Amino acid sequence: MPPHAGHPVSETLPPQVRVHVLGAGPVGLAAAALLQSSDRFSVHLYEKRREYTRTRMVQLAPYLVADSIASYCNDYIDGESVEAIFEPSELAEGLAFRQSIPTDLMELLRGWTVGFCPLNAIERSLSDLIDARHAHPVTRTAGAITAQDAATMLESGDVLIDCTGTNSLLRESLAPNAGAGDGSANTFKLRLEYAIVVTFLYGHAYDCNEYCKYYKNIDNAYYKFIPAVKRTFYDGHVTHVTGIVNITAEDFERMPSRFDGAWLRGNFPQVAQSMDRFIAKVKTETNGEIVGDLDIIRIPLDLYRARNSTSLSLHLAGTGEHPFARSPVFLVGDAAMGSPYFQSISLGFECAMFLAGLLMQRDLPLAQMLARYEQFAYKQWLRVYMRSKMIKHNKDLFERIGDTFALLEQLHIY
Repeated sequence: MPPHAGHPVSETLPPQVRVHVLGAGPVGLAAAALLQSSDRFSVHLYEKRREYTRTRMVQLAPYLVADSIASYCNDYIDGESVEAIFEPSELAEGLAFRQSIPTDLMELLRGWTVGFCPLNAIERSLSDLIDARHAHPVTRTAGAITAQDAATMLESGDVLIDCTGTNSLLRESLAPNAGAGDGSANTFKLRLEYAIVVTFLYGHAYDCNEYCKYYKNIDNAYYKFIPAVKRTFYDGHVTHVTGIVNITAEDFERMPSRFDGAWLRGNFPQVAQSMDRFIAKVKTETNGEIVGDLDIIRIPLDLYRARNSTSLSLHLAGTGEHPFARSPVFLVGDAAMGSPYFQSISLGFECAMFLAGLLMQRDLPLAQMLARYEQFAYKQWLRVYMRSKMIKHNKDLFERIGDTFALLEQLHIY
């Protein structure tokens, strides 16, 4: 922090730190649980509500519980990218912090990396863990909070962590020119495409792979239903299936935000036919039936990041009167970056772990802490960007299989 703002660059956090965590989704709860374990922090968690209603099934990435650099990089899609982006010493530091994570939290993380679990079960488990730790209780405040509220409650020495997701509460407040008329000055965004996301339960075991995607879409000339392999699984009773169909911008504008299969068939029969043909082939192979109805939402698939993931730029700009220039602010999880092709909860947990490790270093100057988190967030962005663009390109190629010239137009070999 610049000297003229009243905070010398060498300043460290005080011995006792009050931490405000905004947002009590899985990432906010994880951040609170990580910091709660240290008697240095007084953790305040701000949540819109205490009910957890999101039931979609998720499985966390194994790198969250990795115990070696080799196991951390053991991903067939972006393992090499991780090795290229991060120095071995950076990965080793993160692995060392994992060893200090309390057993109760680490056992939960391990369980969530080996099988699918409803999102609200993850949230409830973290919430219950926080409440059960009576030695270092977390102060929980329910109700909506604004950026102005967050700025007003800050006192000298406080830390503010924004875990409020894609529509981050504080992201645009961290740009030095915030309020100058550009409401997205701190967000870089690429719109990759538009899609509908279809989820349903299937009353039989069904396993999906790339060959399945190809053969079951042979008769779909334009719209193609593509199941998400990492989000399709059999729980012993039913198979939880999630898939997407790419749509045009015009389709997107004409669709409501949420609808069912009957609405889709009545209003967009060609889109529905691609999905129904795929499902019919699954039924023929496995002799199963859909349980209940289809749940469909339409979404833009955006790849984005915060240009500033902390309040460092405000400090360096010398905007000493800005409340976020006087207190360290961090964006974590979807508040910092997001992609439709990256497991956002896992990435959010990884960011929370790294930040907790920084905050626990008592002698680390604040300016260095902010700069290190900015560098970490940017390197994670490179990882997310490279993976997302590769998957998008592969998807574009897949959709053109059977049309040789269209396929060649997508290839850039040398």
